[in-house]
Amino acid sequence: MKIVSAIAAAAVLLACGLAHAEEIGSVDTAFQLLGPDHKVVVEAFDDPAVQGVACYISRAKKGGLKGMVGLARDPSRFSVACRQIAPLKFTHPLPANEEVFSVGASFVFKHVRVVRMVDPKRNALIYLTYSDKLIDGSPDNAVTAVPVLDQKIPVK
Repeated sequence: MKIVSAIAAAAVLLACGLAHAEEIGSVDTAFQLLGPDHKVVVEAFDDPAVQGVACYISRAKKGGLKGMVGLARDPSRFSVACRQIAPLKFTHPLPANEEVFSVGASFVFKHVRVVRMVDPKRNALIYLTYSDKLIDGSPDNAVTAVPVLDQKIPVK
């Protein structure tokens, strides 16, 4: 009974992570006879501590029967692009590294994460996306940068 409760709690947490991103669109990449096709999805989210920065993630999502019921393990293939879309406003001084986004890529054990890093020497925000697993990390990653030209980044 405890295992069922833990799995249900993990599913709720995964669903909460998806609520922070908005799906912009998707393209089918492989036909599946049963269930949805495999696809690449583009999602957008706003940096919670830096108003005026939006990030876009593209990631592979498996279809088929497992994908339809949420049991598929999505591949660790993704990219990230973050851009300034409005004047920048910092809600608080930024730490050197801070996770700003996470979404489940399998039922329980794997996530796609985005970490914001501050490069004070170049006055830039760096966004790194990577995949993790419960047992071993994945080296798959992507990086993008947003230069801050009109003000100094407040750093903790």
